[in-house]
Amino acid sequence: MVVQSLNTKVDMKIDATAFTGLTDYGEIMIGDKGFEFYNSRDARKFIQIPWEEVDQVIVSVMLKGKWIPRYAIKTKRNGTFTFASKRPKEVLRAVRVYVDPANMVSSISFMDVMKHSFKSIFTRKKKKKK
Repeated sequence: MVVQSLNTKVDMKIDATAFTGLTDYGEIMIGDKGFEFYNSRDARKFIQIPWEEVDQVIVSVMLKGKWIPRYAIKTKRNGTFTFASKRPKEVLRAVRVYVDPANMVSSISFMDVMKHSFKSIFTRKKKKKK
C-alpha cells in the first residue's frame, strides 16, 4: 500500500519522531499543500495535515531559544500532534511560509509549570484556612 501525498511540491524532507502514544520514527515532509509524517516501518501509520486545518504551531523552547526539543501542530478538528526532528529551526522556518507567524506560539517552560503548581498549592492552603 502506497500513501498518496497531499503535496505537489516538497520544500523539505527530514528524519523525525512523532509522539502518538507510542513513539513512531519516520520522515516529515513539508510542502505546498500540508505537513506530512510517514512512518519508516509501517506504511499505514502516517499523518497528513493540510495547511487550512492547522490552528496553531506550539513550539517547546528551552535555553532561551538555543534548543527546541519538540513542536506540536494543533489542528482545528483532530487535536494536537507532537513531533521532534533534526534541525527543528529549519523545519519551523519552512512551516512559517504556510502558517501565519501569529499562530506560531511557544509553550510554557518547565519553570513556568513549576511556578504555576507552587502558586496553586499555596492558594489552596489559604482558601482552606478561611
